[in-house]
Amino acid sequence: MQDAQIGWIAAIIIGGLAGWIASGLMKSDTGIFMNIVLGIIGAAIASFIFSFMGVGFGGWIGYLVAGIIGACILIWGARAVRS
Repeated sequence: MQDAQIGWIAAIIIGGLAGWIASGLMKSDTGIFMNIVLGIIGAAIASFIFSFMGVGFGGWIGYLVAGIIGACILIWGARAVRS
């Protein structure tokens, strides 16, 4: 069985959207570049964390959900380190 993969362009678009949603949820003021970074790295982190619980994210919607959750975790972690 092969996992659903998305391309680089789709990862940037979905990552930007996920980062934008997460920054809105967490009331964080980040720019478009940081939103993309938060979304992409957040998706990787959330996928890694949830893989230990046996939860898998696949496809566009799964990547978006993982990106939002992961970006929120990253924003929370950055705030914890700063304060």
